[in-house]
Amino acid sequence: MARTTPAVELEVGGRTVRISNPDKVYFAERGVTKLDVVQYFLAVGDGILGALRDRPTTLERWPSGVFEGAKLSTRADNRGDAFYQKRVPQGAPDYVQTATITFPSGRTADEICPSELAVVAYCANLGTLTFHPWPVRRPAVDLPDQLRIDLDPQPGTDFSDAVRVSGEARVLLTELGLAGHPKTSGGRGLHVYVPIEPRWTFVQARRAVIAFGRELERRMPDHVTMNWWKEERGERIFIDFNQMARDRTIASAYSVRANPRARVSAPLRWDEVPDVVPNDFDVLTMPARFAEVGDLHAAVGSETYSLDGLLEMAERDQRDRGQGDMPYPPEYPKMPGEPPRVQPSRKNAANWENG
Repeated sequence: MARTTPAVELEVGGRTVRISNPDKVYFAERGVTKLDVVQYFLAVGDGILGALRDRPTTLERWPSGVFEGAKLSTRADNRGDAFYQKRVPQGAPDYVQTATITFPSGRTADEICPSELAVVAYCANLGTLTFHPWPVRRPAVDLPDQLRIDLDPQPGTDFSDAVRVSGEARVLLTELGLAGHPKTSGGRGLHVYVPIEPRWTFVQARRAVIAFGRELERRMPDHVTMNWWKEERGERIFIDFNQMARDRTIASAYSVRANPRARVSAPLRWDEVPDVVPNDFDVLTMPARFAEVGDLHAAVGSETYSLDGLLEMAERDQRDRGQGDMPYPPEYPKMPGEPPRVQPSRKNAANWENG
């Protein structure tokens, strides 16, 4: 029988948070325990709370840690070792606040809505490594206040290719009068966050990202793709526009990713983007970096920009190029103006008409 170590209690912002089995190994390759993960989040407390504060947040829980062969449960197969938790856990402390969100299906759920660092520690005790906040804040949970641009490397490309594309993305943002804030994904890609005024819908925000991605694709056709179907993407960076659809989220800044090295999603300065690699940032190295540079994404919570320029670009694409909407994720109901959801290799007259 595995040895169980006594629980420890941590004082976090005036709250007592109980950490059960603190010596449980979560990342064997690095010797990182559950308590190490909790203490990591406390070390970057201002940053992780800045990324999550008042945002409905899905928890990615790995209660047995990350080990060889471990996998995440999916809609198609729920037998994984880890899972996403969208509803507040039963028995959560009374200081754990929630926000009611609406899924594309029309169903609702009360999700954890972090308001203080003790909530982050509580979630980490449940095995949460990655926090997936919505791009909204309560009470305006239907109006995004962030545009999230996901530079997603496809097979045959890597982080360096995402870096190349990010340079042109920055140029385009500047031309539009927008400021973007980059971070590593903690995996192979890059994310760029643009804080926006919370007065547009998810449909409009997604449309803005589509317009942005199409312009990047025109400027860098050999390096960027907007094709939703994997068979058409080639060895290019995919601008994952559906990450701006309702109920689709991105790992927050400072989240820990479920890979053997325990990498984290690290905010960056633009001038250092060309010189870093994802392995530079993990639960062991990030606390010292945070102590030195602070929260490089602090401005994401304080600036706001308009989507008018991108929405005008989307209108021009529709009017001048006939480029309308693009397919939504498969779990979505059919959306107004959406093209058929039929991958190119399966198109025929029957399924195209009924798609």
